[in-house]
Amino acid sequence: MIKSVEQKVSIVLFLISSFYLLLSYQLPTFPYAIIDADALPKGLGFLLALLSILLFIKNPVDDHKKSKLKKEEVLILLAVAGLILVYILLFEILGFVLVTTLFLLSTSRLLGYKNWKALITVTIVFTFVLYVSFNYLLQIYLPQGILPF
Repeated sequence: MIKSVEQKVSIVLFLISSFYLLLSYQLPTFPYAIIDADALPKGLGFLLALLSILLFIKNPVDDHKKSKLKKEEVLILLAVAGLILVYILLFEILGFVLVTTLFLLSTSRLLGYKNWKALITVTIVFTFVLYVSFNYLLQIYLPQGILPF
């Protein structure tokens, strides 16, 4: 019944989205909020569930065109997953600015981007724009970690 790689991946993604939705429904609600803090996680969970269902029912790739993951691609996927895990673990300790900058630099390099000048410029500007937007405009304070700001 389950023939293609896409269908197998869609089942895994649906299970992940179900678990994610279960956790997002456990977030506390606030009585005076117009849009509560759980709106975005719930929306993302439902979107992932919908997309995984669409992936399951779409026409599978023909057998002669069957997509096979190469060993290098699997290693890159595992490396990115490892970088995400390290990002999560160091987020509170080192702070948003430092960890996000290092994460974006290392992930972009791992995925093959080679222009260091543009990469460093975009990474630093993007990180600081996010930091200023959250901390000063939205007043959602991100971890400062070891940096003094």
